[in-house]
Amino acid sequence: MKRVRSLEKGRGFTLIEMLVVLMVMGLFVGLVSVISRPDDRAVLRLEAERLSQLLDFAATEAQLTGKSISWTAEGSGYRFWRQGEGSLWSEIRDSDLLRARSLPPDVAISGLRVENMRPQGAMRLEFASHGAPLAFSVAMSLGSERYAVAGSPIGDVRALPGEENVDGKQARR
Repeated sequence: MKRVRSLEKGRGFTLIEMLVVLMVMGLFVGLVSVISRPDDRAVLRLEAERLSQLLDFAATEAQLTGKSISWTAEGSGYRFWRQGEGSLWSEIRDSDLLRARSLPPDVAISGLRVENMRPQGAMRLEFASHGAPLAFSVAMSLGSERYAVAGSPIGDVRALPGEENVDGKQARR
């Protein structure tokens, strides 16, 4: 009879052992999820840098081809347009770089200033085929994070943390 009881005590795990294993697994899953999900700042920085490179490319292409290109933002994305014959604008669909794009979830284009003035109506930025580039600033946000894509009158386009004087405020750094 004693031998049967000693075998019964040796089977299974204790409640404390089970709780320790569950706690270790929970910590591991939490750590993996934090590492694999980029933070808001990194997502917004990546999207602002992408937009700055695309706007720089659009300005360069307008100068090289002699056809004006514009950028418009609406809702959760943006598009590029090319001026054709008779001053008609058509969406660019033949370029992989200047195709219509969607923003990541919760990323918003929250403001636009061209030559330090807010645009009337829709957000639209035009790159002329001739003449000097315009100074502009596009504000982007994700949660409490802010970035600005700023273009200078000499044609330099950069992504900057904070807001670059888009709504009358100085840049937050």
